Amino acid sequence: MKHELTRIWFGVQLAFDTLRAHKLRAFLTVLGVIIGTSTVIGVGSILAGLDSSITGIIRGMGSENLVISKFDSPMSFGMRPAEERNRKPLSLENALAIKDRAVNVASVSPYLFPSWGIHKARYKAVDVFQINIAGTDPSYVASGVEMIEGRFVTDSDSAHRMPVVVLGEDIGKTFFQGTSGIGKAIEVDGHVFEVIGVMKRPAQSMPGQEDKRVMFPYFTMRKLFPNAKEHMIIVTAKPGLVPAAMDEVRAILRIDRRVPLSKPDTFSISTAEQMIEQFRGVMAMVAIVMVVLSSIGLLVGGIGVMNIMLVSVTERTREIGTRKALGARRIDIVIQFLTEAVVLTMVGGFLGIGLGWVISQGARLAFPMLPTAVPLWAVSAGLVVSAGVGLFFGIWPANKAARLDPVEALRYE
Repeated sequence: MKHELTRIWFGVQLAFDTLRAHKLRAFLTVLGVIIGTSTVIGVGSILAGLDSSITGIIRGMGSENLVISKFDSPMSFGMRPAEERNRKPLSLENALAIKDRAVNVASVSPYLFPSWGIHKARYKAVDVFQINIAGTDPSYVASGVEMIEGRFVTDSDSAHRMPVVVLGEDIGKTFFQGTSGIGKAIEVDGHVFEVIGVMKRPAQSMPGQEDKRVMFPYFTMRKLFPNAKEHMIIVTAKPGLVPAAMDEVRAILRIDRRVPLSKPDTFSISTAEQMIEQFRGVMAMVAIVMVVLSSIGLLVGGIGVMNIMLVSVTERTREIGTRKALGARRIDIVIQFLTEAVVLTMVGGFLGIGLGWVISQGARLAFPMLPTAVPLWAVSAGLVVSAGVGLFFGIWPANKAARLDPVEALRYE
């Protein structure tokens, strides 16, 4: 055992001697390994930050809140199936049915989306584009709304179609620059509305996301956007009764939407934990893509290592012949060259980890709300894979060196 460790240590020393003698060549050789490993570390840290941030946002909705959508997965990304897109939208009547019949529900709030397009708010000479417009009722505050100043919309505002709005924190700061916005008039898509309140930014927000919410009383929204039909319904269950509330809501909506017994739901009811599970399913797919992309860099790096090791075998043919003439076994030569290949790729792995950490810190500076952190699994994976690349791509050069005939090797010029 001691003899084996001595051979490995000798191989490590030779590997570092080679690195010192050919610094630029060694760096270019392991560049692919550096890129592949840094991709794993950098993207892994960003994914860890996104997971922490977005799961915090979803949990911030409250464990007793249910989100009802006509789509099967509110957290889905990309193109949805045609069957989902063609479903009948949820309606205000659906929300009222739940409110009237569900005994395990504390509050129900309809959330009306506008028609597609870019919407603009204006105050004096300041314009804010891509605002998030919605129409709702006073029950929406149960989902966790906090006010910085003023008040939220009331049933009276909605019933009388009052031209009033409640703004998100960032759009309020942009317009009023630290002064009170209550009572001031702004334009939304060319229509004038009075500001009655400014909401506090949600406790958890998407990294880099501005709070550009513009909330109308429900029927004011209907008046402003008569073609708007898409709804989301936010339901707050009574404490400890989430499963019972979900069952009630499902039964009420199936009846109200006339879904036959033999057909599946034409809507989804999601809790915070279910949405987190859906989100992590999406992140798992992103992680797979990350692994594929990093594998390309590692493959390139591995081929480079194999090439440089083959060159090294050729350059050191006489040395190999001398060692074999002095009694070195084939296994000694194999271990020597495999050790050199592993040390080379491990150095690339450590440099890649450092570069990945720099990428992680850069993402944190660019998005201060993104709590990036280099996960231990990514560091471990980077080191293990870089060592594996050295072993795999070093086998052929090591075997070639071990098979050299000592007599022919000593004659080599």
